[in-house]
Amino acid sequence: MKLFVGVPGIVLAIAAAGIAGVLIGKSGWFGVSAQSAMQSGGAMSPMSDGTSAGAMAKGNEKKIKYYRNPMGLPDTSPKPKLDNMGMDYIPVYEGDDADDGSVKFSPGKIQKTGVRSELAEMRSLSVPLRAPGVVQQDERRVSVVALRFDGFIDGVEDVTTGKYVRKGQPLMNLYGPALSSAAAEYLSALNARGDGAVSSQALKGARRRLENLGAPELLVATIERTREVPVSMTWPAPQDGEIVERTAVNGMRAAAGDVLFRIVDHDVVWVMVDVAERDLSLIEVGQKANVRLRAYPERVFKGDVTLIYPHLKAETRTARIRIELPNPENLLRPDMYADVEIETGTATPVLTVANSAVIDSGNRQVVIIDKGEGRFEPKEVKLGRRGDGRVEIREGVSDGDKVVVSANFLIDAESNLKAALQGLESGEKPQ
Repeated sequence: MKLFVGVPGIVLAIAAAGIAGVLIGKSGWFGVSAQSAMQSGGAMSPMSDGTSAGAMAKGNEKKIKYYRNPMGLPDTSPKPKLDNMGMDYIPVYEGDDADDGSVKFSPGKIQKTGVRSELAEMRSLSVPLRAPGVVQQDERRVSVVALRFDGFIDGVEDVTTGKYVRKGQPLMNLYGPALSSAAAEYLSALNARGDGAVSSQALKGARRRLENLGAPELLVATIERTREVPVSMTWPAPQDGEIVERTAVNGMRAAAGDVLFRIVDHDVVWVMVDVAERDLSLIEVGQKANVRLRAYPERVFKGDVTLIYPHLKAETRTARIRIELPNPENLLRPDMYADVEIETGTATPVLTVANSAVIDSGNRQVVIIDKGEGRFEPKEVKLGRRGDGRVEIREGVSDGDKVVVSANFLIDAESNLKAALQGLESGEKPQ
């Protein structure tokens, strides 16, 4: 046998080697085919039912029922399409009931990978919101002592700034011409009370004049008891509380409207908290709050959210929240700094799963459903509030479903791999 010399000869030699390789690769098929031919009488005869092998293969082709999401999500399509990531939907054939996006693990593999499942259940979520706060006095528990007339202070009692006084306790003695004149008029009306209806009207008018001047009940009672007008009148404290301001001095002249004392009751205080605008929807009036003061870090003071102020601070984009705290030991003092934790959850139970059950890719959130007998299926979910190590599930999971809380990333990876392999088997182009 002669070999051709030159380029044509080289080409023929390479072609011969390629054909030989193909024949070698198919040697197994040739051997099986030859053996089958010998067992059947040396010829490739038709099947026993009269159908050829090619016709049999064509008859075994499955009909496509629908196309499912390549990521195992619960959405299908009657025709080929792409998901939002550009991946082809995977065909599901008739009779292939197990092809629902789930994966199956053997008991040994489940044990080795540490797969653990828990029930999705209804719970009341407590979602703590933490923010700094400042203690302030209750505006409704502040009183000032001021005169409605010009007068002179004869003497101030032994009450100083910071001292606690009771309602009705004497603060000072004073004289006022207008007050003395009204007191004398009232005394005259009392003495003339037995002269009929005219005297009765005069008594009411004199009493009203004393009230308009802000005369305390103590002065009226003294006039009625002694039937005399005192020269120097005692002025009492209008409420219980600490004296936080005193301007009254012995012998001073006090003009109408001058603040002589300021008294604050600290039995209840406010804690003012600034929360971020994005957290405002979590706050409701009536929610419980735990307050820790930096002066008493080991103690927790409990209060309630009583008001959400109507305006935001434009500079900080924060909303102001008012919390009321009882202060029976008088430990809470205005301008103290506090660390506040507001329980923003609701008492209404919601469907929840453990935080570890959620696989968050940023664009979507998925949980793995434990379907039993080693089968697991990924489900896309919509989340709600978080708290106490759990997260609310608003869509995608039902009460009583078992969800994987440990090794769920491994199952998710297996599901994605299965979807990719099925795409290759169906002839789709890998992404």
